[in-house]
Amino acid sequence: MKKDKKLNKKPNIGIYLAKIKGPIAAYIFLTILAAACDVFFAIFIARVLTYIKDENFDQAILMMWISVGITVFQRLCWLVVNWLYFKYSNKVMADLNLDLAKQAFKLNSKTYNDHDTGTFVQRIVEDPARIVDALTNIVDTVMNIITALVIVIYIATLNVWVALLLLAIVVLGFAIEYIRVKIRRKNRADVRKKNDMINSLTTEIVRSEKDIKSLGLEKKLTEVSKEKYVSYRQSRYNMDMTDMWMWSARNWLIGVGSLLVLVFGAHLMQISVSLLSIEAFIIIYTNRGYLWNLVMGVGTLANSFVDIKVSHGRMFALFDEDEFVTEHFGTETIENPVGKIEFKDVSYTFREYEWKEPERKFSLFKRPGAYRRERTLVAENKIFKDLSFEIQPNTTVAFVGKSGSGKSTILNLMSKMYEADGGEVLIDGKNINSLNKETLRKTISLVNQFPYIFDMTIKENLLLAKASATDEEIVDALKKASLYEFVETLPKGIDTRVGESGIKLSGGQKQRLAIARALLRNSNIIIFDESTSSLDNFAQEEVKKSIDGLKGKSTIIIVAHRLSTIKNVDRIFFLDSGEIVDEGTFDELFERNEKFKAMFLAENI
Repeated sequence: MKKDKKLNKKPNIGIYLAKIKGPIAAYIFLTILAAACDVFFAIFIARVLTYIKDENFDQAILMMWISVGITVFQRLCWLVVNWLYFKYSNKVMADLNLDLAKQAFKLNSKTYNDHDTGTFVQRIVEDPARIVDALTNIVDTVMNIITALVIVIYIATLNVWVALLLLAIVVLGFAIEYIRVKIRRKNRADVRKKNDMINSLTTEIVRSEKDIKSLGLEKKLTEVSKEKYVSYRQSRYNMDMTDMWMWSARNWLIGVGSLLVLVFGAHLMQISVSLLSIEAFIIIYTNRGYLWNLVMGVGTLANSFVDIKVSHGRMFALFDEDEFVTEHFGTETIENPVGKIEFKDVSYTFREYEWKEPERKFSLFKRPGAYRRERTLVAENKIFKDLSFEIQPNTTVAFVGKSGSGKSTILNLMSKMYEADGGEVLIDGKNINSLNKETLRKTISLVNQFPYIFDMTIKENLLLAKASATDEEIVDALKKASLYEFVETLPKGIDTRVGESGIKLSGGQKQRLAIARALLRNSNIIIFDESTSSLDNFAQEEVKKSIDGLKGKSTIIIVAHRLSTIKNVDRIFFLDSGEIVDEGTFDELFERNEKFKAMFLAENI
């Protein structure tokens, strides 16, 4: 828990790298040794050529044996470096994935509503891998740059005019790379954003396959997919084409420039061997490729910094409380909860924001964690103002009203999925915001309209609610949820795997499994949000029986479109435009409230 607080306070990749300081130091040290081997190898090979020219074969052979030893030592260094990378990069990525997933669990429901699935998948799963790879690439590239720089400087010391020519080529190459990276940073952020959208769309298509087929949406979804993929490809194309043209300019400069150095060296030798010796010319010729390595290395280094800045900012934006709002809990407990609920002058306004990247000057060395997007309010809708009501323990109540009247919002406030702007939501007389997480989650169970059933067995899905549940308790929960008879018909019974999102179960069976899951928790308050609205009449009746069987044992709150499913509840709250305009039993409201009566008659025509 201490670590989580630290992350929330100052999210930074350094927290994770600090845990493996020893392996990182070993990685850098061995990489330096391996890079140094390149420098010595280049010098010794140049000596070999000189000795052969002078027919000093004994020294030439000695230098070659030393070069063999350097190569063997370098290969051993790289072997250990790769082992360190694979072992500890996976550890860092695993820690990042876990902490980002933990942070995702802390986010409130509205945060999930405000962002698409791809936003979380990319930031939790893919960005950590990108940032670790980029960090490793930086170390390797820095070593390559240092090696190339040492050799280029060594070449430059052979002649001052050669040095000036090399300096001009390097400066021009760096300028091209700077411009390329500046453009790439903006393009990279746009590519990542559109990649998020593609991930979200793909997830939705996979999960809604049956609806797409049944509604004949293949053509429409294909068009939508094409539009998003084309947009993504265009952004990717723009980024790649910019890189291509800039790389071409850089490569042209370095290719022609390195040849000009050789031509210039030949002219110096023609004028006088004292200006440039044959040995020096051989060294320039054999090591001219390091000019490429130096300029290209700086470009690669800049690319890695761009990837780190983008990935680091996206990952740790999850800790930005303004955009990714987390749940907050108190410290109080309820020793013996009874399930009384009270709203006192509760106000809630739905606000929708638009987030965009701020305009800012490019800087490779600006702290990656200093990432903050700009927020603009684009929509605001007041749902409740001074809403008040009471629900007595162990009673069954329902909230009804037209779509948009605030029914589901009440349930979200009641279960602390949303937080009220004003007033109080009380559970057994205690403000819901003062209760600790364990008390709140244990006291309230929520069965959604489309409950998520995990790709596990029936038994494993139920054990998620209560890990210590016995087979007898599981059977009892299934019976109370009117699902046991169905489970008995399955060859593997409760050990039957139900598929992703419970795809092997019908809608009613999923609902009843979710009810059984809620029953195992033995919560004092059970909330049903539109639990029968998507079911056929037979499945609806089965689920209704399951809910009726809970009457008097827990406080039951139901939101329902179908008024026929709530005839037997103890009390009904009738909502209209965010206000409770009437309350009473079904018969009382049917008798005196024309709107309620009209709603019931309309669904039974």
